[in-house]
Amino acid sequence: MFDVPILRFGKPYDSMEKVDINHFETGETLARLHQATGAMVKMDLRKAQQSREALRQFSIDDLIEKCKKAADLYLNAELPCGTGKLTPEQFCNMQSATTGIPISLCAFNMRKNAYVLSHMGEVIDALTRGLPHEILSKGYGMESRGVMVSYQATTPILGAVLPSNSPGVHTLWLPAIPMQIGLMLKPGSQEFWTPYRITEAFFAAGIPREAISLYPGGHDVGGGLLSDAHRCMIFGSQQTVQQHAGNPRVSVHGPGFSKIILGDDLVDHWEDYLDTMVDSVAANGGRGCINCSSIYASRHTKEIAQAIAKKMSEIVPLPATDPKAILAASTTAGVAESVSNQIDEGLKDGYSTDVSAAFHGGNRIGKLGKSEYLLPTVIHCSSPEAKLANAEYMFPFTSVVECPQNQTIKAIGPTLVCTAITEDPKFSQQLLDAYNIDRLNIGRVKTVQLNWLQPHEGNLVEFLFRNRAFQNSPPPAH
Repeated sequence: MFDVPILRFGKPYDSMEKVDINHFETGETLARLHQATGAMVKMDLRKAQQSREALRQFSIDDLIEKCKKAADLYLNAELPCGTGKLTPEQFCNMQSATTGIPISLCAFNMRKNAYVLSHMGEVIDALTRGLPHEILSKGYGMESRGVMVSYQATTPILGAVLPSNSPGVHTLWLPAIPMQIGLMLKPGSQEFWTPYRITEAFFAAGIPREAISLYPGGHDVGGGLLSDAHRCMIFGSQQTVQQHAGNPRVSVHGPGFSKIILGDDLVDHWEDYLDTMVDSVAANGGRGCINCSSIYASRHTKEIAQAIAKKMSEIVPLPATDPKAILAASTTAGVAESVSNQIDEGLKDGYSTDVSAAFHGGNRIGKLGKSEYLLPTVIHCSSPEAKLANAEYMFPFTSVVECPQNQTIKAIGPTLVCTAITEDPKFSQQLLDAYNIDRLNIGRVKTVQLNWLQPHEGNLVEFLFRNRAFQNSPPPAH
């Protein structure tokens, strides 16, 4: 067992208050996580400029190179974790032990984070649309077309209130460092492992320690970041999204409600796209906002639901050490039963049928040892009015919804990722014009197959910088 202290501008800080981090199944204490307070965060935010100044000692190109070095260290090196040290294998074991995520998926998410770090140059160029890096550093400069442009940082640091459900979400805040914006992070209570390991990889790669602060703690820590940081990212429920809607200082990442739409022109060939649908639902344990939560089609919906349910019935609880494991164990007593009860309540609306019930004997909760697992679930909805038509849960769950194509775009509601299986140019244009779709894939692209050179739930550059007017000479006479 070891201690994991708070990091205040890179310096370890021991707190009087600590919580034991236990193995969810055995109860063994793995680490002691020191607890920050909201008052501490507010105090440190007054000195946040020092994080940005520490990074501005280096050019953006230098910081990109350090990110590449950090990627290798994060993926392959033994790195400090508080007063202890963890190899990559030990890191995955620890993460699995507190989150219930299978070790193979912990390793998969490590590779995803490392990929973004190692390709940071391309990511920054994509987010800035090829803007010369010195324009972000200086605040102004000439574009290649000979036009003066100015980008002003809106904050010295990016605050982030991070979740515990999926280690892959950490890719979203990584580009702040090479853009010379510091980080002040509240890690998740179960999944603090990734922010700490990435931070140590950054330090070992030459990123100045003052650039990053980590504040594990209670809700008051997140409240301090959200109230006082000029720019903050938060991950949470639909209620969290609604709470911060319209606040330009907060970038909210909530449920994705990602969808697949089978167009009328290709729906008769739905069998050809079965693997695309199943993988979109179940990949990475079905825990992410980019997993497909609903599939819309105008016909064949019962057959589609039956085929997906049959295929996903092969996904069963396996030990976390099994390389074939997909399902994450429920780490909190009563949560699996509560989620299952919510689904059962939704089935009472007269529109919905649990197609998977025939494959798991009517019991949606599986057991392995002392652990409970929510088993893959497919619901057939005869109408988009069904309560479960646009539901989302953190396990392999999807609703197959029967809906006329001309009503589908409105019916799907807010959608983070939409994969449309269609070759109809008119319908494709309607999808391109739809305001309720964020990431749009047209063709055989799984909802989970993200191109990291594309913006995700907004463009981080536009969140951290503002484009403004700047002149250092009079304009041409006119």
